[in-house]
Amino acid sequence: MPSEYKTASGGDAGAWRPDGLGLGTHSAALGLGTHSAAPCALSAEERYDLCRSVGAECIQEDELRNLLKHKPNPVCYDGFEPSGRMHIAQGVGKALNVNKLTAAGCTFKFWVADWFAQLNNKMGGDLKKIQTVGRYMVEVWKSVGMNLDRVEFISSSEEINSRADEYWPLVMDIARRNSLARVVRCSQIMGRNETDDLAASQIFYPCMQCADIFFLKADICQLGMDQRKVNMLAREYCTEIKRKLKPIILSHAMLPGLLEGQEKMSKSDPNSAIFMEDTEQEVKTKLKKSFCPPAIVEGNPCIAYAHQIVMPWFKGFSVERPEQNGGNKTYTTREELEADYLSGALHPGDLKAALVKGINIILQPVRDHFKNDPDAKKLLDTVKKYKVTR
Repeated sequence: MPSEYKTASGGDAGAWRPDGLGLGTHSAALGLGTHSAAPCALSAEERYDLCRSVGAECIQEDELRNLLKHKPNPVCYDGFEPSGRMHIAQGVGKALNVNKLTAAGCTFKFWVADWFAQLNNKMGGDLKKIQTVGRYMVEVWKSVGMNLDRVEFISSSEEINSRADEYWPLVMDIARRNSLARVVRCSQIMGRNETDDLAASQIFYPCMQCADIFFLKADICQLGMDQRKVNMLAREYCTEIKRKLKPIILSHAMLPGLLEGQEKMSKSDPNSAIFMEDTEQEVKTKLKKSFCPPAIVEGNPCIAYAHQIVMPWFKGFSVERPEQNGGNKTYTTREELEADYLSGALHPGDLKAALVKGINIILQPVRDHFKNDPDAKKLLDTVKKYKVTR
């Protein structure tokens, strides 16, 4: 086994977490409150580099530098619809990003968007099912190693109800200041198209998501590129109301689906994604069937999985193969990995085998948690019975 996949003590790699800025184990109890954390000891420039590494795009970089220079504990936000089993991008990718941001001194607020999932007809609009899925998702993040010391999970339905006098006037003001066409252009945030026959609730959704940013007092919107339009709406709203400090947008790249032509993974298509509790054999089967054209990196999901999931987790991507096929090699940069793949020095079969090994090591603690914890096991069994609705 390559050294990158061993624990510091040489023990079982399945129980290992990357140290430093990777996935450290947490000691905070799971809950919806704020957790105490020690002050960040990094310099402003180190904090900037760490935060900036999370995003494929940052709007605007000078604003991020200024924020980190003047605010020791910025607030980052992401919202998620509890809509089914968690795939690896949301599970591992989000944990990596959150751990970087909290290591940089940020507090991360997760908006558990149960009302939003209901508006978007997830779980057939059944709020109790949606809330059950929300609890399952928090269990996944806890078991994969997200550091919860600076993390808050906030229920949208509970928080909005408790502060309705703040929330709804804000939503209405955003709606009043924007045309219907501008709001409809944000439909991508719900996994919809502008040409879809949208329900009235889905027209309201973008105005509410825009309001969330200000309601949660977020300094940084740390969501995927698919949420960019509504984050830009929030910045436009600041211009409209002459608010000087705008929310900074730090958008991570989307992980594509495993099959050809899939720009993103789909929970309704189990073959398009690896889920956080998939068995070792399911991971192997899905990656074996995945689209991986030789000497092509553009649109190749296996290359994306390597540099967005496995490489940042292990601080490298290790390939094991016989000497006659090139011997063992560990890649530490995306550029190095892509160069070998483009030249043919790295074969698709070797790439896939390394992905299978690395991903199965990452997911093993999650499998163990849902197998050995009776409450977590019951929660997963319940979620698996739910029908995923679009």
